[in-house]
Amino acid sequence: MTVETFKPEIEKALRVYEKFIVCINKTSDEFLVSVERLMKKAIDAYLNRAPDLRHGIALDNHITIIISQNDSGERPLCGIYFNLFSPYAEKVHLKKKNHQN
Repeated sequence: MTVETFKPEIEKALRVYEKFIVCINKTSDEFLVSVERLMKKAIDAYLNRAPDLRHGIALDNHITIIISQNDSGERPLCGIYFNLFSPYAEKVHLKKKNHQN
């Protein structure tokens, strides 16, 4: 199992990224590099998971990749998710915290 195994999922995520994601501080090329790096980590986590676990997961602040066991015996399932993240959230959290003191 390699990153190429999940090329259809990566291509779909790239199309969605280019069409819908406004800005997460990554160009499309940087996004692709991130997805490929995370895919390798998710595959490694999946292949080295404990016997009672079904998933391999890798994530950063912007992307989560989950490789899941497929009970039909076919290749594992793959999900690529965009995390809801705002660089402003930390600033708002800090402002609220400062006002409480």
